[in-house]
Amino acid sequence: YQKEGFDFLCHLTQIKLGGILADDMGLGKTLQTLAWLAWLREKNGKRTKPALVICPASVLHNWRREAERFTPHLKVLVLESGSARHNLRKQIPQHDMIVTNYALLRRDLEALRKFSFSAVILDEAQFIKNPTAQVTQSVKQLKSDQRLALTGTPLENRLLDLWSIVDFIQPGYLGSQDHFLETYEPPVTSDPVAPRIARRRLSAKLRPVMVRRLKQQVAKDLPERIEERRDCELGEEQRKLYLAELRRSRDKVMQTVAEKGVAKSKIHVLAALTRLRQICCHPTLVGSDSPSGKTETLFELLDPLLGQGHKVLVFSQFVQMLKLLETECRQRQIGTHILTGETKERQTVVQTFQDDTNPGVFLLSLRAAGTGLNLTTASYVILYDPWWNPAVEAQAIDRSHRIGQTRTVNAYRLIAPGTVEEKIWELQQRKAQTIADVLGEEGFARSLSQSDLEYLFSED
Repeated sequence: YQKEGFDFLCHLTQIKLGGILADDMGLGKTLQTLAWLAWLREKNGKRTKPALVICPASVLHNWRREAERFTPHLKVLVLESGSARHNLRKQIPQHDMIVTNYALLRRDLEALRKFSFSAVILDEAQFIKNPTAQVTQSVKQLKSDQRLALTGTPLENRLLDLWSIVDFIQPGYLGSQDHFLETYEPPVTSDPVAPRIARRRLSAKLRPVMVRRLKQQVAKDLPERIEERRDCELGEEQRKLYLAELRRSRDKVMQTVAEKGVAKSKIHVLAALTRLRQICCHPTLVGSDSPSGKTETLFELLDPLLGQGHKVLVFSQFVQMLKLLETECRQRQIGTHILTGETKERQTVVQTFQDDTNPGVFLLSLRAAGTGLNLTTASYVILYDPWWNPAVEAQAIDRSHRIGQTRTVNAYRLIAPGTVEEKIWELQQRKAQTIADVLGEEGFARSLSQSDLEYLFSED
């Protein structure tokens, strides 16, 4: 199905049309796009202009990582927040693919309008669903030979969002906004068939420019498990809090280690790391009232999933974090179930979630969910914070991939880049073997050397 998606994109180029790749989340829209960009470059040879990808900040580095893995011959330039990017822009013509995010696009629009791109690609294109929003106006001012929108959110039920995205990829294709709504959203009259016919006509009209495959349609082509990392930038207040805590705890930990040696300082090391990780999750966990960048990223990810009607498991090791998320979900009117070590009627809670036919979120503490749970009605799993131990994480993902689960499980790891979360994750990759042998945080702390500690508590 990915090959068919790639063929569709190449066909659009040949007939000079823009397009929408609207596959369900986790089916590899990034990969299909990269393959198409590699084909474009081969086709145009020396004359190739760079392509510009605009995406949410949480997947910025995902594009870079996927390109390094699948199209290493494409030169990628990431323009992210910080003053360095103003100088980097001069290098745009020497690269094949430029990646930036929606928030920066608005700020950098003047500078980016000076370049001509082979393609402008909007990832999570529902960001421009509002035709009058500034971000929608901005993307329409960029110069490119072709435009592509990627979105996993079904657009059929929100006609104006659909019009806005199509008007970006192929201006005028669906006529003016008013004409579009008159044609495809007939007034509710005595004729019950009219809306259905209008929808069919719209599908037919979109067929040349849009491809959408659902997870269940392509299930036989999918592996058992697809894992993806989402970066969560800390908010400004959150970052200041984090750095202050990092400096304070580093001095304390290094002093303890100097006095007692690494082996005898485990308790102090874990306490300091846990506090830093709590700040990454949500400053409220350490008594601050700053907002959390990670919580924002979580809801950016949940929105399209719930919009597609999915049920999602969200794991955290901090019960207080789950309670914060529970409150937040209820405020957003999201169906919510929760299971922690304090839950008395475990089986009842699990059964209620399994039987619930509506999209919703099941919040689970890693410890409580560790044993004997069968959660087979959810095929999306989010690990809100990285656990000390990869084996325990794998177990959490497998919770929803049990007997009776015929669907692929998509797992998303939320990681705050440049923090202990990312460093613990990197150490895990390096020490996968040693840690797997000794379960839990004790094992993690025991496997740390002096240089690991310096790395964990360094600032970068």
